[in-house]
Amino acid sequence: MRTEDGTKRVRAVLDGAVVADTLTPRLVWEVPYYPTYWIPEADVRVDVIPAGLLRRGADGDGTGPAGYVRLEWEGMDHWFEEDEEVFVHPRDPHTRVDILASSRHVVVRVGGEVVAESRQPRLLFETGLPTRYYLPLTDVRLDRLRPSTTVTHCPYKGTALYWSVEVDGKVHPDVVWTYRTPLPESQKIAGLVAFWNERVEIEVDGVLA
Repeated sequence: MRTEDGTKRVRAVLDGAVVADTLTPRLVWEVPYYPTYWIPEADVRVDVIPAGLLRRGADGDGTGPAGYVRLEWEGMDHWFEEDEEVFVHPRDPHTRVDILASSRHVVVRVGGEVVAESRQPRLLFETGLPTRYYLPLTDVRLDRLRPSTTVTHCPYKGTALYWSVEVDGKVHPDVVWTYRTPLPESQKIAGLVAFWNERVEIEVDGVLA
């Protein structure tokens, strides 16, 4: 597995108490898309962590570095990098998010019908992911949007709320999202909406994206 030394102070909180606090975390890519934090065992209160929420590493067996432990991310109440809370998973130091204003002509079709068209999108480029096209709500067919209870979280952008789209009586679930109050580094997409490239048809300057 790919590993590297982390440079941020990392803390985990469980039941109101700090159960891990380290200046020397280890980033381990157990999956290709993002790292996990392994923390020196000396920096973890292993005696108060329930069984099943902690795993010890051992060099050579593929589980993680010896002398370190991994806490189940979802099992903790809060995670902090320095003094800022982080959600979903640790931030990858090699992932970059760029948000650029553009004058490209973006057309979105769902079920063959145009549901959004804009010449003032903001393009979000995130390492390893397709370009996302964020559009003003004024350029979207609001009459086609249906409320959804789906909520997702991103460590780089924040909390996303979703809509479904209804065309000709058919509902296409959770194909539109927005970050109403994104994290500071992603403020340029606040209040804009994006459509799943993979689930709808997006045309950019006459070419399918």
